[in-house]
Amino acid sequence: MTVVAARTGPTFAIQDIPFSHHGSWFSISPVIAENTWADDLHLVSHQSGMHPVLRFAPTGAATTTTVLATPALLSWRHGAGRVDLVYAGPDTIRLRGRGLGLRVLASADTLTPFSGTYLYDDPVDGSYVFTSYETGRRYRVTVLTGAADAVGAQALGTAERAVILPADEPWEVAIEEYATARRPYRPAGSFDEAVRVVAESFAGFVDAVAPWRSAATPAAELAAYVLWSATVAPAGFVARPATLMSKHWMNKVWSWDHCFNALALAGGRDDLAWHQFQLPFDHQDETGALPDSVTHSEVLYNFVKPPIHGWALRQLRRRLPRPLDRTELADSYARIARWTTFWLDHRRAPGHRLPHYQHGNDSGWDNATTFDADRVVQTADLAAFLSLQLAELAELAGELDRPAESARWRGAADEVRAALLTELWTGDRFTARAPATGRTRRSSSLLDLMPIVLGAQLPAEVSAALARRIATHLTTYGLATEPLDSPHYAPDGYWRGPIWAPATVLIEDGLRRAGHTGLADVISRRFRSLCERSGFAENFDAETGAGLRDRAYTWTASGYLILAAAHERRQEA
Repeated sequence: MTVVAARTGPTFAIQDIPFSHHGSWFSISPVIAENTWADDLHLVSHQSGMHPVLRFAPTGAATTTTVLATPALLSWRHGAGRVDLVYAGPDTIRLRGRGLGLRVLASADTLTPFSGTYLYDDPVDGSYVFTSYETGRRYRVTVLTGAADAVGAQALGTAERAVILPADEPWEVAIEEYATARRPYRPAGSFDEAVRVVAESFAGFVDAVAPWRSAATPAAELAAYVLWSATVAPAGFVARPATLMSKHWMNKVWSWDHCFNALALAGGRDDLAWHQFQLPFDHQDETGALPDSVTHSEVLYNFVKPPIHGWALRQLRRRLPRPLDRTELADSYARIARWTTFWLDHRRAPGHRLPHYQHGNDSGWDNATTFDADRVVQTADLAAFLSLQLAELAELAGELDRPAESARWRGAADEVRAALLTELWTGDRFTARAPATGRTRRSSSLLDLMPIVLGAQLPAEVSAALARRIATHLTTYGLATEPLDSPHYAPDGYWRGPIWAPATVLIEDGLRRAGHTGLADVISRRFRSLCERSGFAENFDAETGAGLRDRAYTWTASGYLILAAAHERRQEA
């Protein structure tokens, strides 16, 4: 077997980060369901949900194989024997083996009229085809060299269904994912050429999104891989190239996480960044609301997410290498105006100046202690985000030569910000208020300190008080969402303790714009060090720094890239 000379990128743990390809809707991973790790690697589809379709079980090894993963090449190894896997495009993988065999099995061994995977040998081209009820796709195995056998072909009910590659002779196969029919597979080049193509594609992506990387940002390439590999081609309800939260079980786009991915991509992949920002707006409803989440076969409106889009658009425009043209400005203005009007018209109780969340899920901080007493509450973070979004609309309207609209948005921004300070500020902190009863409640959540995003728009004494309280949330690894000494703190409590990327990025930016650069520097440095130590998990234990929940989360990778790029620019300056 030829040793591939191309640099295949950083190594990573397949238990944490799935092996996939830019544009693909499937990955190779041991993670087959939420918090469920299998012993073998599976081909896991993200169409129509998350479904393990095929299981890869090496044979011929006296002991367990070692799995090595890089962005371009995945290998099982035992002694001199190995099986290699490479993507030959978004919907095709190639595998080759020498000294190790492989059983390619249906992940589920039971076939019913409405579930499971069926295997048959196709008389048209001699291939073996698995067809999956769960994904609605076929997975064709074409033997390129060597020989293969099949068991369970055309079997119904419970049976092992597998294509078997031998350990005692070299072999190579291709596996394609497709819908109904496809011409017989013909390789466009050698296996090693396929590896070089992937390596070059990924290297080009890294060079575009992280040209600033250095020895001081050692996690930049892996962060870029998390984004590159989690990006899927348009399909189903996803009408644009989309960077999913993960190719584990969090395989959706939520209507605020997309903003952070857009910012991380903006400097070098402005086309992809712009798609990320616009994607949820493609499903904006008649009231102006954005969906809670979008994925291949599902759009959910049961909750919304916070209106950070004005903040994000301002950040995005600073990062894009080109100015938005007038059509793009007008389109963005119209979409964000409708999204803002939703909050003003449908989330403000009669006689109230402040909008409210209906549940913690609306805030993105699902179970934060802010929502312990009441779920339907006016919160300081929401008012701050909406004020920023109104101000951004005023700027956009001015650029579009709509002075009356600009003045109206500016007045609304001032009104919401004034209400935030007069109705929720107590002199040393912000409270949350239930609009139905007027009951107010203080919490110890970091969420209540989020108005720091207003930056220099805050009175100096308010800004200083927020900065002091933010500092009490700092641990060795970053900003705990609930203080360690809080009675509500839980190490794996989701938004009741763990460190999260979006909170870090928003607060770091607000502190910097408010003039608290020293604290912002500390927060940036600790979060970057955390990612370099523990990877790109959904969130992190605030005391130990251990990664929690989904371990390949794109907004975490984006948070690292955003902060690392800004740090490198400051160093150069």
